[in-house]
Amino acid sequence: MTLSILAAPLFAEAQQTRKIPRVGVLGGRSPEGSPPILALRDGLRELGYVEGQTIALEWRWAQTKSERFLDLAAELVKLKVDVIVAGPNAAVQAAQRATGTIPIVMTFATDPLALGFVANLARPGGNITGLSLQTPELAGKRLQFLREVVPNVVRIAVLSDPGQPGISADLREMEAAARALGVQLHVVEARSSGELDRAFATIVRERAGGVIILQSTMLAASRARVAQLAVKHHLPTLAVAGGRQYTEAGGLMTYGPNVPDLARRAAYFVDKILKGAKPADLPVEQPTKFELVINLKTAKALGLTIPQALLGRADQLIE
Repeated sequence: MTLSILAAPLFAEAQQTRKIPRVGVLGGRSPEGSPPILALRDGLRELGYVEGQTIALEWRWAQTKSERFLDLAAELVKLKVDVIVAGPNAAVQAAQRATGTIPIVMTFATDPLALGFVANLARPGGNITGLSLQTPELAGKRLQFLREVVPNVVRIAVLSDPGQPGISADLREMEAAARALGVQLHVVEARSSGELDRAFATIVRERAGGVIILQSTMLAASRARVAQLAVKHHLPTLAVAGGRQYTEAGGLMTYGPNVPDLARRAAYFVDKILKGAKPADLPVEQPTKFELVINLKTAKALGLTIPQALLGRADQLIE
């Protein structure tokens, strides 16, 4: 009996001091905006992890300032986390520079091969693996969707942030698709939210009939302003990422990978690595779920009628 009484506090102490795996997470925005990377929690929960009991998450947020990623990644390395989950390209780059030994799981990389994150999609070969947003075949579909809404459009602007890593690959895909469809593209750059008014003035001057909005941490954070300017200038838009968040902010359409699903799937890689798998041996995965979201209120404000065929393809309609 005495032994049992003595053993109880020892067992409790062992439970408290037992090391649980720590996962560092580099997010591009802030938790208040419900960024897609928060879906990582759902994926871990589905795999049986209990935050604070069987796994610890160290969240670090860049607050839309990509230059902060280097310091944030260094913090996670100093904490000696077991795995780093990195959201956008800039986060993966920062984590890659910060460590060559701690496993890194990328979630929203646009072109991991061209960016030098992995040597091969099937066998990454280093300390980085995870998921890629790379879907070249979607560029043509995005242009086609915009043309269905504005059938006579011949000029389409592409709003891009030149500071976004991997943006050149996105532009090449759009340009190739535009040539195939006989559409003229005009690339307009904005490095900050303060440049958006000038960017839309350029788009109007170029007489573009629609706007494709490329993936960017800054553009995602400024989605409400982008949507306001588009409506002000009577321009239909299609964002390549952002899903419901962009359309709820007033954007007309989005079409692309289901980004929260990618973050949820990243938990699979974390789980495999924590159980002993090496990132070098875990193939990079590409999206399997895509979504078309249309804001009918914005369509009405623009004086547009969305074709029934396109409405039938939509995964979500915002009314």
